[in-house]
Amino acid sequence: MHAKGSDRTVFQREDGKWVNKRNDADKVSTVHATQREAEEAAREMLAVQGGGELTVKGPDGMVQSKHTIASRR
Repeated sequence: MHAKGSDRTVFQREDGKWVNKRNDADKVSTVHATQREAEEAAREMLAVQGGGELTVKGPDGMVQSKHTIASRR
């Protein structure tokens, strides 16, 4: 079982940049030009930090997909 604190969400900011943010964090972890780059960064972080859920939101803010990422530890 993973800790909920490690779950991440990828979404687009008002300025058009895509971010990767841990759900329990106040600040974003990484900022990217594309949704794909942000999603790849989130997947990598989840894998090395013990796994968790990745939620990807589209430009409209609606959930596009949810993935369970396994730990690489």
